[in-house]
Amino acid sequence: MAQAELPHVAIFPLMARGHTIPLTQLAHLLLRRRVASVTFFTTPGNAAFVRSLLPAGADVVELPFPASQVAENVEGVTSASAFADFAEGTLALQPRFEEALASMRPAASLLIADSFMYWTGASAAALGIPSVSFLGTSAFAHVMREAFVRDMPGCDGSGDGTYTVPEFPDVQFLLADVPPPPVSMMALDVKMAMAVAGSRGVIMNTFDGLESRYIERWNRHVGPRAWPIGPLCLARECSADAGHVVVHGTEPSWLQWLDVKAAAGESVLFVALGTLLAVSEAQLKEVARGLEEAQVNFLWALRSEGDSAGGLGTGFKERVQGRGMVTRGWVNQQVILQHDCVAGFLSHCGWNSVMESVSAGVPLAAWPMEFDQPFNAKLVVDELRVGVRVKRSDEPLGGLVKSEEISRAVREIMLGETRVPAAKNAAVLAGQARRAVSAGGSSWRMVEEMIRELCASHGRMEASASAKRGYIASVASAKSAKADADATPSTFSTTCEARNRSSMRSVPVGRRDRTKTSCLGW
Repeated sequence: MAQAELPHVAIFPLMARGHTIPLTQLAHLLLRRRVASVTFFTTPGNAAFVRSLLPAGADVVELPFPASQVAENVEGVTSASAFADFAEGTLALQPRFEEALASMRPAASLLIADSFMYWTGASAAALGIPSVSFLGTSAFAHVMREAFVRDMPGCDGSGDGTYTVPEFPDVQFLLADVPPPPVSMMALDVKMAMAVAGSRGVIMNTFDGLESRYIERWNRHVGPRAWPIGPLCLARECSADAGHVVVHGTEPSWLQWLDVKAAAGESVLFVALGTLLAVSEAQLKEVARGLEEAQVNFLWALRSEGDSAGGLGTGFKERVQGRGMVTRGWVNQQVILQHDCVAGFLSHCGWNSVMESVSAGVPLAAWPMEFDQPFNAKLVVDELRVGVRVKRSDEPLGGLVKSEEISRAVREIMLGETRVPAAKNAAVLAGQARRAVSAGGSSWRMVEEMIRELCASHGRMEASASAKRGYIASVASAKSAKADADATPSTFSTTCEARNRSSMRSVPVGRRDRTKTSCLGW
């Protein structure tokens, strides 16, 4: 079938590397299997990164980012409240996005947008284009958060500080391990939930063998329909460039270092604590001391140069020379985890990290800090049994964790009694992950079913040609009228707290009403 005859899928991620990467992997999957052509939306400040990850056959549309008071990507965000401002600030892209979506040729058959880009669903609906939301977290996290929002355990001060999920009596939480969503996220959560409820379904980067009972729970009692098509990190495995990492003609230094360790028959711990929020200088020094005390080989990827402010402690690099390497900025985490010598992963338990680690068969030392991470850590340690938990101190979640606890968890996952069963379980899941995305596997079939069902529905719901032409004309006219408004700083940052307070007063919690729950963003 000619490329022009394929369904044309528009993809729009949140401008964050952790949200962009899995959707570029989805683009690889759709193009490699020739089930759809792809147009990928981003902004100029993120375009170079996007193009470096996309296959040659994908088109890229750059939308100028007019919200001058917020960063152009999440890597410039330093707090949960600033993250909410950033996500709301993307609404300024809507006029140009609508114009570009209406102008796609061949016409768009389906929109896949990050759930944080909640406003895109209305734009697609106006053009008669079906849309699905990409949820960048686990099915377990969403189902558990739904239960927390519904039951609000501990809110009346009663109980023993634990919560057993009624639908899953084998799942019990310490309430102190699951903080409520930041106040700044409340209003955004409600908008996201309403958008998801109005979509044709949600794409989940997971697979049946990993989370079958939670996917089933979502489909039966939460909804809309889930399309589990992961692990997306395996989408490029059949591509010629899969796993090949070259920067300016040479392999990066961290890859060369891992090769040396592998040649010597030595195991390495990978350390990465996420790219969304900065880790404090005090905590970084505790991590450094913990790694030094653990006496294991490690590769530590810091978020950015900013994370190294004040250093990691006097003489740290000299004392760990030969067995420890520190690198700053973005690294190809998937390539690292798939390296022969990497035997453990100290992780914040962002969902991409969990999926990449499970797919590589690498057990984790789970250290959740924010958002959905406590739920993911619970899944990793107690459900999947592929890791150990970095135990929090007496301080609240996100408080300072001492070097002694970091060292204990690292040694346990690399050298302790937990290592063998965790590695064995991880290897089993890695095999299941590969079977899921292989020809005939559950995720393989789900991709075909999703495209077939949703793109066929496009033909039934598509607006008439004359209506579409009228819409395009109106958008073009509006573009000129709104040019000044697009260039004006948005008011989201100054009104966010007021909206949050209003939403918490006026939006009740419902058991199954997705427009009344606040459980999508953390």
